[in-house]
Amino acid sequence: QVQLVESGGGLVQPGGSLTLSCAASGFTFSWYAMNWYRQAPGKERELVAFISSTSAITSYADSVKGRFTISRDNAKNTVYLSMNSLKPEDTAVYYCNARIRTDYWGQGTQVTVSS
Repeated sequence: QVQLVESGGGLVQPGGSLTLSCAASGFTFSWYAMNWYRQAPGKERELVAFISSTSAITSYADSVKGRFTISRDNAKNTVYLSMNSLKPEDTAVYYCNARIRTDYWGQGTQVTVSS
């Protein structure tokens, strides 16, 4: 079965950095694009970043462009989200997503940006 396991969240001060990881299993990882979403309290889940199966194409929400970088290692079945210059408004639960006939989600990892 498809499993997505996020890690790397935590508490960080404004301006700081974090790198999230998502370990995937149960499907042929290298065949599929991957996404990172986030959901802040009281808000809808939003797409943060996309990466194609070969890493040739990436895209970002305007709110994170220039600060976040999505990458993947197909040999390790892992997708990453490197986050720099973090702001309080980046505080959210971050989810890894794979769309394989249906949407699969990890359990999420909390990122809190606060002084």
